[in-house]
This record gives sequence, structure tokens and C-alpha cells, in this order.
Amino acid sequence: MTISDRKPFDFAREALKQISARKMMPTPANYQAIYNEIAGLSNEPPFPLERLRDIARALPAKTPGQLKHRALLESAIGQLSWSGIKAALLAYGSFTPADAPASANTSTAPGASPGLAGPATPALTADFFGQIARLVEFVLPVLGDDDVRFTEQAQALLLSMRRPGVEADAAAVKLQLANFAHRVSFAAEEQLEIKGVLHALLQLIIQNIGALALDDRWLKGQTDALQAAAMPPLTLRRLDDVQRRLKDVILKQSEAKERMTSAQEEMRQMLALFIDRLSHMTESTSAYQGKLEETARLIEKANSLDEITPVLRNIVGSTRSLASDSLTARDQLRGMAEKVAANEAELSRLHQQLDRLSAQARHDPLTGALNRKGLDEALERELQTVRRKSQPLCLGMIDIDNFKSINDRLGQHSGDAALVHLASVARELMRSQDSLARYRGEEFVVLLPDTALDAGVEAMTRLQRELSKRFFMAGTEKVLITFSAGVAQLGEQEGAAEAIRRADQAMYLAKRAGKNRVFGA
Repeated sequence: MTISDRKPFDFAREALKQISARKMMPTPANYQAIYNEIAGLSNEPPFPLERLRDIARALPAKTPGQLKHRALLESAIGQLSWSGIKAALLAYGSFTPADAPASANTSTAPGASPGLAGPATPALTADFFGQIARLVEFVLPVLGDDDVRFTEQAQALLLSMRRPGVEADAAAVKLQLANFAHRVSFAAEEQLEIKGVLHALLQLIIQNIGALALDDRWLKGQTDALQAAAMPPLTLRRLDDVQRRLKDVILKQSEAKERMTSAQEEMRQMLALFIDRLSHMTESTSAYQGKLEETARLIEKANSLDEITPVLRNIVGSTRSLASDSLTARDQLRGMAEKVAANEAELSRLHQQLDRLSAQARHDPLTGALNRKGLDEALERELQTVRRKSQPLCLGMIDIDNFKSINDRLGQHSGDAALVHLASVARELMRSQDSLARYRGEEFVVLLPDTALDAGVEAMTRLQRELSKRFFMAGTEKVLITFSAGVAQLGEQEGAAEAIRRADQAMYLAKRAGKNRVFGA
């Protein structure tokens, strides 16, 4: 008998037997648990929806912060989510309203020894409020100034926090700050949505750039690179790269379009000339055909040779004229065919040039990493950031171990595959702000912004470990590659070339030490 065939009475009887056999206390909870087990039911208690709602309604909601946290709790209850309820209660419990009474630990209880009193809550000083005011000022440009009420509220808060004697009115300022924070949460959400919409628009623009060209193939390389660069997370560095790539596209497209438009205009003129010549030949042929028919009629009517002679003389002249026109047309058409072939070759060359320039403007066509031009621009950009923000910058020099033997043993194609493999693994592990460039041959440079020397060495070591776990296929052979690397942190008064030289020296030391190592300069 299956469970579906059994009746509740059978489950109840079996539950009593199991309680006795297991020597359990005959409590309602134990009986319910055993009954559910036998019947194949869940032992989870029903969700106390109404009780939890009563608890939520009983929570204080005097400030915007309390209202927000209570709303989150009510939402979690409505979704029957225990995890959401837990998170909302923890958030509500950790939130301190601005008008909360001072902690009991701030004073000594009556009759208690002063030495046994709890730790006093630190007083809110003018310097503390000044720091908060600076934080608010830093946040405001990010959130924008479209909301007038938000801007007014922020300015009022800044005035309150910088007012002399703000310590005496700390409770009121805290309440003002809590209200502002509540409004900031909505402004931040709005800015996040705006950023998402702008990013979607950017992707749409990139996808449709090719439609503006005479041939979509022209921009394939650059549009692919643009789409990759514009993927989230968007940083100032990546946006700068997108901007530079777009400038390249516009420049190369305008140069090529001018020449291609000129070539196409010439082809249109030749086509018009061809059509005109063809029309003239058609007219001449039609006139000649008419003369032939007229000549035939005159010959039929002629009674003597004297009557036929002028007719023949006329048709011979027309034939010579037609032959001359045909030769002229042939020469013109041959010349036009040669011009068409030349223009087709020029257009093909322009297509190839654009494809090459599109892929090689700032990136290595084989690995997709930056080329030397792209590296120089990235270095210039990072140097400006270093000088402006006083942030550290590390440069890593990478050289594939035994690369020549890979080429000699497996062929150049396998050597190219090794370069592509290294670049691919490196990009997976790099941060969005990092840059990878092919420096020369099998050497790569990695730019690590906001990274000190120890962290840079660790990053290169992490890449080594990951590379040792992966292989690429050279025909039917699995190939693992290693690299030696040197890392240098840019000095305060040091140029990029000198830092690269030091990283290069450290890399050669790693080579001589046994390869597959990372040395700091």
C-alpha cells in the first residue's frame, strides 16, 4: 500500500506505535513530528504572518531611517522570507535614531562606585561634524544637482554642521543628517539607474556606428574593441580608452570616406559615359538598320546598274561611319574598363587598409593587448593620475620562458597560440583598471595602478600560479607555459622609461635564477 492509498487514521495509528517504539515522550510536538514524517509532510511550522506584522507595526517609526527599516521588514514579511526578516531586524536594531536617549553607560548608576561605571559614549565634536560636512561635499557632485530640494537640504545640513557651537545642538544635527541620508539613498538609486541607461545607450551607439559607414566591415575591429572596453564596470580609465578609440574611428573613417567617395564618384561618371555611349551606339545601329532596309527596297526597284551604284555608295559610307563609331566606342569602353579595374583595386586596398588600421590603431592584432602606441598613451594617463593623487603605480615586465624552443619544436603557429593564451589568462585575472600591453616579441608589460611593490609582485605570482594550471593545444599536444617577471614601483621623480628598465632588469634576474619566478626591482 502506497502513502497515497493510506488514510489519516493509518498515519495516526502508526505515529503512536513509533512514539512507543522510539521511547519518546507523548507530547503534541513529538506526535506531530512523527505524523508528518510518516505522511511525508514538512515539519516546518506555518509562517506566522499576522504575528510578525503585529510586531512590525509595534516598532517605533519616528524618523525617516526608522520608517525605511520598518518598510524593509514589512516587505520581507510579505514575501515570507525568513532571511529577509532577519536582515531587516538586524538593520533596524543597529540603526540609532537621532533623538535616541543617551546610553545608560554614560553616567554612573546611583549607589555604584565610579570605578565600576561603563565606558562613556564619546562626545560629538565640531571636528567630527566638520569631517562629515566634507564627506557630504564630496558626495554631492556624484549625485548631481537636478533635484532642487535635495540640494537645498544638503546646503542647510552643511551650514548646521559648520555652525559655531554645533556640539550643543548635536541631537538636532543628527536628526537633520538622518533625514539627509534617507534622501541620499533615493538619489543614489536614481543615479545608478541613469548610469545603467547611459551605458545601454553607449552600447547601442557602438553597435550602430557601422551603419554610418559605406561598408560595415570597415569598422568591425574597432567596434568589437569598443564594445569590450565599454563593458561594466566602467571606470574613468576605461571611458578614456573608449574616447580615444572613438576618435580613431572617426579620423580613419573620415579619411577613407573622402577617398572612397571620390573613387565612387569617378565610377559613377564612367557609368554615365558608358550609358551615353551605349545609347549613341544603339541610335547609330538603329539608323544603320533603317538605311539597310531602305537600300534593300531601292535595289529591288532599280532597273539598271546606274540606279544601284549611288545606293551602294551610300550604304558603304554608312557602314564605314558605323565601324568608326564602333572602334571609338570600343576604345572608350576599354579605357573605362581599365579605370573600373583600377578603382576596384583602390577600393579593395582602402578596405584592407581600414581593416588593418581598425585593428592596429592601439592594439596588437594577435593578442588584443595594447601595442607600443597604446602603452605609451596608457602610461601617460597613469602618470597624470599618480602625480595628481599621489597613488603608487607598479609596472610588470613578463617574458615567456623557452619561447624560442616552442617556435622551433612546434612551429610559429604554436608560438602565436602561446602569446594569445598568456594574454587571455592575464586579462581574466586583471582588474578593470589594469592594462596589458605587448612590448616586444614574447614580452608583455602590465600596468598596475594604485598598487605598491609587494602587491604587484603578489599579482604577478598569482598569474604564474593560474597559468601553471592551464594548457593550450598545439595540434594534438597539450602545452603548458611559464614566464619570468620583474616588477618595479614608479619612483616619485622617476619617468616611465626608467621604471620599465628596472622591471626589465629584474625580469632578467628572474630568468638567470631558474625562470618561472617573479623578482621585485
